[in-house]
Amino acid sequence: MSWQHPVPRITEEERQARLSRLRQVLDAEGLAGMLLGPSESLRYFTGLVWHASERFLGALVTQSGLYYIVPGFERSRVETLPHLPAEILEWQEEESSAALVARLLGERGILALDDDMPLYFYHALAAKLGAERLANGGALINGLRRIKSSAEIALIHYVMNLTLDVHKQAHALLKPGIRASEVAEFINRRHREAGASASTFCIVSFGEATSLPHGADGDQILGEDDVILVDTGARIDGYHSDLTRTYKLKAGDTVFEDAWAIEREAQQAVFDAAKIGAACSSLDDAARAVLAKHSLGPDYKLPGLPHRAGHGLGLQIHEEPYIVRGNSTKLAAGMCFSNEPMIVFPQKFGIRLEDHIYMTEEGPRWFTQPSKSPTEPFA
Repeated sequence: MSWQHPVPRITEEERQARLSRLRQVLDAEGLAGMLLGPSESLRYFTGLVWHASERFLGALVTQSGLYYIVPGFERSRVETLPHLPAEILEWQEEESSAALVARLLGERGILALDDDMPLYFYHALAAKLGAERLANGGALINGLRRIKSSAEIALIHYVMNLTLDVHKQAHALLKPGIRASEVAEFINRRHREAGASASTFCIVSFGEATSLPHGADGDQILGEDDVILVDTGARIDGYHSDLTRTYKLKAGDTVFEDAWAIEREAQQAVFDAAKIGAACSSLDDAARAVLAKHSLGPDYKLPGLPHRAGHGLGLQIHEEPYIVRGNSTKLAAGMCFSNEPMIVFPQKFGIRLEDHIYMTEEGPRWFTQPSKSPTEPFA
């Protein structure tokens, strides 16, 4: 299995290269710095993992340096956590962390802000610097983060295949009478035992509940002829997996099998449309064209596809690029995104086949191979 080999890691050298690219962008845009909040972008550039609270913790990136902005009593903890070496600047309980950032920035220059910056801290900065000196840095950050390095792709590949194997183990466990909660608990345990985080999410749906894209409340018991939908993922070194399989345990339901074939056709159409330079919207269009050909939809009408055909994935399970109508972003090598044009038949069943794609200069590649058939969910 893939995880019997060493887990790919993001090195300090790669994070330094990311900071260098960020500084190049800041220089090109005439910006004095970028303030990273307690977000996945802080992790991306510095390796430091921190969760938001009422006390601001983040990092200021300028052309001349990297500075961690840290509550004084948290310094000792920050020093124990993985992070790029840089100066740690403390602020005490009665002091203003926004004032500390303002002093570092000086009296001139525009400060770009991480788009996951807490709103309370935006207002604190605006009071110290003036709103006219603050800019939304989200597009700059996302422009860098959506192009994955070979190390990131290797790490996502690793965790995707780990989750695929957990899917296979769950499939072998399934039998009429089993509870959805038992399956979810099993998947969670196997993710941990395989060296990933616990499941970051786990949707296990049977029968009519499969027509609800994000599952139903309460527990369910698997019936003899129920449709089964399992959607789950985990994390390694911050990077996500996210895979869905929909199937039945026995063949013979031609209505389900015909619908499954349409879903697989739509998924393949998305893959085939994924060309370097193609607009993200064109992939969503390709999926909907398949459904319309089979008298499903059109647009978001049901029975049909009620949501976008895919989403980017990396340190966040949903990030750019989004495979959605109206998104003119052009596909480029290094982009990674899901391919999941779900078909929903209200009050009956739903079918979602979800695998992920990464773009190379030669075109699209699968992280995991798509499902084989309505009763054989693994290639």
